[in-house]
Amino acid sequence: MAFDDLRQWIAALDHAGELKRIQTEVDPILEIAEITDRVSKVKTGKPGGPALLFQNIKSHPGSQVLINQFGSEARMKLALGVNSFDEFADRIRVFMDLKSPQGFLDKLKILPLLTEAGKFFPKTVPTGPCKEVIKRDNFSLLDFPILQCWPQDAGRFITLPCVTTRDPKSGKRNLGMYRLQVYDARTTGAHWQRQKVAAEHYRQALRIASNRGDENESPARAAVDIMARTSGGQILAEGASPSGKMEVAVAIGTDPAVTFSAIVPAPPDVEEYLIAGFLRTAPVELVKCETVNLEVPASSEIVLEGYVNLDELRTEGPFGDHTGFYSLEDLYPVFHVTCITHRKDPIYATTIVGKPPMEDAYMGKAVERVFLPLMRLTIPELIDINLPIEGVFHNLMIVSIRKSYPGQARKVMNAIWSLGQAMFTKVIIVVDEDVDVQNIPDVTLKVLNHIDPERDIQFALGPVDSLDHASRLANYGSKMGIDATRKWPTEGFTRPWPDEIVMDARTKALVDGKWKALAKELGID
Repeated sequence: MAFDDLRQWIAALDHAGELKRIQTEVDPILEIAEITDRVSKVKTGKPGGPALLFQNIKSHPGSQVLINQFGSEARMKLALGVNSFDEFADRIRVFMDLKSPQGFLDKLKILPLLTEAGKFFPKTVPTGPCKEVIKRDNFSLLDFPILQCWPQDAGRFITLPCVTTRDPKSGKRNLGMYRLQVYDARTTGAHWQRQKVAAEHYRQALRIASNRGDENESPARAAVDIMARTSGGQILAEGASPSGKMEVAVAIGTDPAVTFSAIVPAPPDVEEYLIAGFLRTAPVELVKCETVNLEVPASSEIVLEGYVNLDELRTEGPFGDHTGFYSLEDLYPVFHVTCITHRKDPIYATTIVGKPPMEDAYMGKAVERVFLPLMRLTIPELIDINLPIEGVFHNLMIVSIRKSYPGQARKVMNAIWSLGQAMFTKVIIVVDEDVDVQNIPDVTLKVLNHIDPERDIQFALGPVDSLDHASRLANYGSKMGIDATRKWPTEGFTRPWPDEIVMDARTKALVDGKWKALAKELGID
């Protein structure tokens, strides 16, 4: 099912009994976050609680705030239009398995799939609901009920923005989700972490701008120099930071497919709007911005247009993050807003992050299922993966593999560390295919019994998540891999390997026949 916009999605949530409207006056400073945190962790009723639509916002008469829209497994499935996440993974697998047709009949067989794929590509339309109100002057970010979530946050943060940038060299568009700290009425921080695509667009703009001053210097040498001087755009190079701008557009309150596609770890050559079209089985309609050369979803509730300067960084943070700790302050580009467009009476969509489980946990588990078939393209021996919610996704990945040769578990670890955002995984545990990675008690039993720590644990240095406050340096630190597979003689293990304790089939069948009567006597339901 395709939802045309956020309002249609809200209606669907309401119809499914997944939405609560809140009439009590609430403050966007801390109060909404505290209410939502309590709801998402409620011990009774449905896990994750309902989606919340606050309709009486202090100092913002007439405004509405939607939060926790993805905060349960049921709502994530509703957003993706599936009964299970595996259905979506299967759809991806069908398209990935397409091979070049060898004959006329093969070509006929793939025509329906190619016809369906043609529906996924975004299309630009002349105008849309996000243009109902256009403000080039007399606008302020503070007109919107933007939240401050936690007491030590540096201020208000836009936490569910779909941020569009364009590669200044290739022209390729990217959609990502990066929090925006509101500094004042017209500027925010742009917290794209160093390894994100928008940050690479920013660095590409730096590389291009750095070569404009000296005709005798090669572009490659100038690029190497500016990257070294600025530590990849993390600091300003004194007397050497080139001037220039990079355009940015931010959509807030998009339909669920667009919002979800902004967090999916897409392959480098696959645009996020194409993924959204795949999710919706219908194209995303885009409109051109008023003041920048970018496109945004036509049905967005709110659109912010503007730019970042290449020679301007500002302290961003601290911010209460999904790790359960405050991410530390650091320098990031400044987003200058040049125009705001929005629907009449726009609904402000937001989220909060903190100690799990919260809304982002359910989004992350959906990404896990989507990511698995993509990982299998380069790691075909993968059986399953689990990123436990308590590991906040980048801290722990449990992987089961079909082991076929000595040292394969270590090969898999290194392969995962080479995959996009999976490079941030702090700890990888590799088990055999007979271990259910979704069953944490079983994983714990098998891993702790199967490893010899000195032999089976390896360490590596490399890039780490910007949110990792324990690493020796910001964005750079160590990772650990644990090979918990059964060891082979060809891996130097010559001792006998014991059998796992399992009752024999005959006895189990006998007890199965008596179990109904036994359960009644034992008082077991």
